[in-house]
Amino acid sequence: MDSPGRKGATVTPNARALAHPSREDIRVEGVLHALSDPIRLRIVRRLAGAGDELACSHFDLPVSKSTSTHHFRVLRENGVIRQVYRGTAKLSVLRAEDLDELFPGLLDSVLGAAGLQAKRLGED
Repeated sequence: MDSPGRKGATVTPNARALAHPSREDIRVEGVLHALSDPIRLRIVRRLAGAGDELACSHFDLPVSKSTSTHHFRVLRENGVIRQVYRGTAKLSVLRAEDLDELFPGLLDSVLGAAGLQAKRLGED
């Protein structure tokens, strides 16, 4: 049986901590990529409306659990959301302050346009 202390093994103090880019590492092209998918945009709109952390279980997405996990990971890895574990729940929150500091008006513009489109298409 392998031991965590064996040579070459990496043991992290908190295995449930998730990697997030620092504010300085967030790039506009990554943010735009993350927001370009309708499912991810739906997640971001919901988080923006909530204004607080939401568990992944609060999202009723028309995709499989593994695909949903992929979409949340893309948003996290591109600096759009922050995720933390609280017990067994993974909570997500929009990094609006970071995005507004780096790209003033971008998030508001995208969310506003998405809201207008949803109304036009009868999705709201």
